[in-house]
Formats: sequence, structure tokens, C-alpha cells
Amino acid sequence: MAELHATRTELLARKNQITLAEQGRDLLKEKRDALVIEFMAIMDRVLEGSRQLQIAAENARQALALANAVDGTVTIRSAAMAARSRLEIEMSGTYVMGVPCPTIERRSVHRTALTRGYSITGVSSRVDEAAEAFEDELEVIIRLAGIETKLRRLGTEIQKTRRRVNALENVILPDLRQQVDYIEMVLEERAREDLFRLKKVKKALTRHARGRMSGVEGHAT
Repeated sequence: MAELHATRTELLARKNQITLAEQGRDLLKEKRDALVIEFMAIMDRVLEGSRQLQIAAENARQALALANAVDGTVTIRSAAMAARSRLEIEMSGTYVMGVPCPTIERRSVHRTALTRGYSITGVSSRVDEAAEAFEDELEVIIRLAGIETKLRRLGTEIQKTRRRVNALENVILPDLRQQVDYIEMVLEERAREDLFRLKKVKKALTRHARGRMSGVEGHAT
């Protein structure tokens, strides 16, 4: 505050800064509210995806347990080794409420019994069912991973926006308003001092004028 120049130009500059800060705060609040709405919508999708993943995982475990129990662990391991393949996922970028988010371009991981790699005559339908169940689970995992990534990015942006709003409301704007109050106080004090000096000068000039008038009248007499 000691280095603040108490001038009308500085006062106008501070008031303009307050106006800009208030506009920025309001825009950030609108952005924050819009992000929260989008966040909650995606949160619903994540919760639904989590529910679907639990169901898919349970179905896959049950199908694998049945295949292991009836066909044997050796058969299942042999089929799993033969069916092993590379899964390619393409990533791209998109924007959600102005926030950059990666998007997973997924391809279907489901395969037919003929394309899984193992001999269809060497395994039972239970193995096919287990394989299909795990493919269902993998589909849900990939879909959920993309949605959760968006959710995390939005959550980070919401926190960042909230911090900026709080900084404007609790630090920057109060400080600017305090500076405006200080400048106005100093300017008012100066105005009172100037008025007081003007009154003293006026009184002095009036006394001087009266003295001259009295001297002129005495000389004339």
C-alpha cells in the first residue's frame, strides 16, 4: 500500500481492474458450473459402466470356473495360449467443455470360434462361452477407460477453475477494492486540505483588500 500512487489516474486504473476481475470471475463461475454439469453426466456413465463391468467380470469368472471344472485346467491353458493375440487401440483427441481429453477409438474385441486361434474340434462349447465372456469384459474395460479419462480431466479442470475463482473472490478483488478505498481516502483528504488552504488564502486576500481600502479612505480624508 505504501508504494501505491494515490492519483485519479491510478484510481481509474484500479476500478477498471476490478471490472475486468469481476467479469473474469463471472465467466469462470459459468465455466465451473458447466463443467460440473458435464462431470455429473459423465459420472452417471462411469457408475453404469462400473456396474456393467462387475456383471461382465462375474460372468467371465463363472464361465471360466465351469470350463475348468469340466474340461480341465490343461485344456483351458492350451486354448488360452492359442487364442492369445495383440489388441490394438487407437487414441485421438477431443474437447469436452474446452478441456482436451483423449478418446479411445476401440474396435470390437469379439472373435468367432474360427478366429480365436484354437482348434474348434479340440475344445468344448464351454471354452467358447468362457472366451466370449472375457471378450465382453474387455469391451467394457476399454469403454470405461475412455469415460474415466474424461472424468479425471474434467475433475482436474473443475478444481483448477475453483481455485481461480477463489483467488479472484478472496484475494485479488478484496485487495483491489482496498486499494481503491485507500486512494479515495487520500484524494478526499487532499481535497479537504486544498479547500482549507483556499479558505485561508481567501481570508488573507479579504483582509489585505480591506486593509488597502481602509488606507485609501484615510488618505482621501
